[in-house]
Amino acid sequence: MKTFRSCVGAAVLAALSVPAVLAPAPALAAGEAEARQLDQAVAALRSIDSMKANFVQTDRSGQTVRGELTLKRPGKIRFQYEKSANMLIVGDGKALTLIDYDVRQVQRWPIKNSPLGALLDPSRDVAKFGKVLSTGNPNVISIEVRDRSHPEYGIITLIFTRKASAPGGLELSYWVALDSQNKRTTISLSNQRYGVPVTDADFRWVDPRPRNRR
Repeated sequence: MKTFRSCVGAAVLAALSVPAVLAPAPALAAGEAEARQLDQAVAALRSIDSMKANFVQTDRSGQTVRGELTLKRPGKIRFQYEKSANMLIVGDGKALTLIDYDVRQVQRWPIKNSPLGALLDPSRDVAKFGKVLSTGNPNVISIEVRDRSHPEYGIITLIFTRKASAPGGLELSYWVALDSQNKRTTISLSNQRYGVPVTDADFRWVDPRPRNRR
């Protein structure tokens, strides 16, 4: 269990492939289609003010854990894991904090150093560092985001499904994060609710560490 728990935290802190299927066309036309899809995905992300969703997290060995995701832009996120995991991950806009209540430990990582920076770091230009991957499905858009000048930031691949009722007409369905240590984690979302009331209090947490050791 200790190994699984460490993988859960590291992988989250440290999805696959779309231009729509087209008849053979000049490279420029294909490039234009990809640019439109990338713009649509970026617009969809920026249209999310707040969101809650159920999630299933799967590591590279196939182990899963469930929970609820709360997102508030810019920069705030909360992974509330099921009771069996007894842990929490919170992003405050600057850092991701892993709170492990079983061992009473707290760890922090800068958001910009995590693949999740593509979702949470306002300074991360998804359009600049993102590229469209082909899935062959016109209703699915896959965007891979990586900063080649900073491989330590890892790679995140965002998968969107066309849905008229979602912000920007695209719903973030899942993502795959690959950190700098090649630890792969998939987060699948369901029951997405947009524009729900979310306050700063939703990103507070109880510090489990003894007071005299902080």
